[in-house]
Amino acid sequence: MITSIISGLYNLIEPILLLVGSFSQNNSFPKPLSPEEEQQYLLLYENGDEEAKNILIERNLRLVAHIVKKYNNTGREIDDLISIGTIGLIKAINTFDMSKNVRLATYAARCIDNEILMTIRSGKKTQSEISIQDPIGTDREGNELSLIDILGTDPDEVIDEVHL
Repeated sequence: MITSIISGLYNLIEPILLLVGSFSQNNSFPKPLSPEEEQQYLLLYENGDEEAKNILIERNLRLVAHIVKKYNNTGREIDDLISIGTIGLIKAINTFDMSKNVRLATYAARCIDNEILMTIRSGKKTQSEISIQDPIGTDREGNELSLIDILGTDPDEVIDEVHL
């Protein structure tokens, strides 16, 4: 089930990741849309035009790159942050409400920030976790030792107990 969800998500964002990768290598993003063009593409997307959505994404990638600069010191790769920010941009475009009289970039900036912050926070939660299978050192002969090796019981018994 989880594999199919991940596979579906990857298929959804794969074209975006390829696009982001090509822009991050060239260091040039397309120019932003004018307010009139933005309005036009938002209306087209609202009426079901998926190509308009793609144009909105492409033309707002510069915003993603600008926001990612704030998170340069988090220890994450810039390309990863741009991908995460692009997911935030896609969510912003999907949920944008034109009746609120706010520019897309204003709304999207908040969504991009939130997506990056959520990812950083979730990484911090799991950062201190270890697996009983992870190496914790070596023995006298230089073989890797894991926590399960030094617990002194049958490995299957420990794993069964942990899964309960």
